[in-house]
Amino acid sequence: MNYEFLSRTFLFQGTSPEETKHMLSCLKATPQSYAKGSTIWQVGDQVKTMGLVLNGSVHIENIDMMGNKSILNRIAPGQVFGETYACIPGEKLLIGVTAAEDCQILFLEVGKIFHTCPDTCPCHEKLIRNMLMVMAKKNLELSRRSLHTAPKSIRGRLLSYFSQEMVQQGSSQFMIPFNRQELADYLGVDRSALSNELGKMRKEGIIEVNRNQIHYLERV
Repeated sequence: MNYEFLSRTFLFQGTSPEETKHMLSCLKATPQSYAKGSTIWQVGDQVKTMGLVLNGSVHIENIDMMGNKSILNRIAPGQVFGETYACIPGEKLLIGVTAAEDCQILFLEVGKIFHTCPDTCPCHEKLIRNMLMVMAKKNLELSRRSLHTAPKSIRGRLLSYFSQEMVQQGSSQFMIPFNRQELADYLGVDRSALSNELGKMRKEGIIEVNRNQIHYLERV
């Protein structure tokens, strides 16, 4: 286990690798590996743990009764998922979690975070504070996606998402974490229609596209 890496994550920030190692035993941490495309959790599951991505990435997905899928979020190394459901005993998942690539997940018992362990870890207060910050950050990310899917046009949704990435990455040239199908799922549009719109924006000199790299050329 890479305790140096874990101590730098949002959940364990402010703790030393040694303190992180001690807390993992309190939280009954269990690592698990998944192959790309594997189902980690599915709609209807009840969970008591949250997952922390050690390597690889996972997608949080919504799948309707007709089998249509939309990607709500991508969880990268160092980020967590499932914390909200794990905080509510008996709550059934309304979302699915799938391995976007080969990945390793560390599962942590959320109940152990909000109840001080018998050893009274001196860093437990930091963990609780970090957990609240993680949950607030997740709510913000979901709010951002709502903003991206609010425009009626595909171009409007693309420009909303690209604008966010430019601000976050501090450059008009930026990388996105999705392939073409995943981007369509994230924005809630048809893949072919998305590709057509990207092609139009490229011809109009608005953007340049090279796989996952976008160069935003002008304001529109």
